[in-house]
Amino acid sequence: MSKRMTVVFDDEGLYTALKVAAVRSGQHAKDIVAQAVRDWLQAREDEELQTGLAESRREWERDGGREAGEFFAELDAAQRE
Repeated sequence: MSKRMTVVFDDEGLYTALKVAAVRSGQHAKDIVAQAVRDWLQAREDEELQTGLAESRREWERDGGREAGEFFAELDAAQRE
């Protein structure tokens, strides 16, 4: 299902650049704008995930977390004894 939306470009140069890019690429301007919005939303989601991962990493370090390789190497050495 399609939804319509009016986009107002306050920057005439940006509007012109979009139209030129659309002609050169053989795409509709609406498709370029839609892809730009998708990319922007994905970047925001990635940024939020990175922030969450950084917070988790700080918590892990604060609570004495160890790298998995180090842990398993010690476990393997203990089992060999």
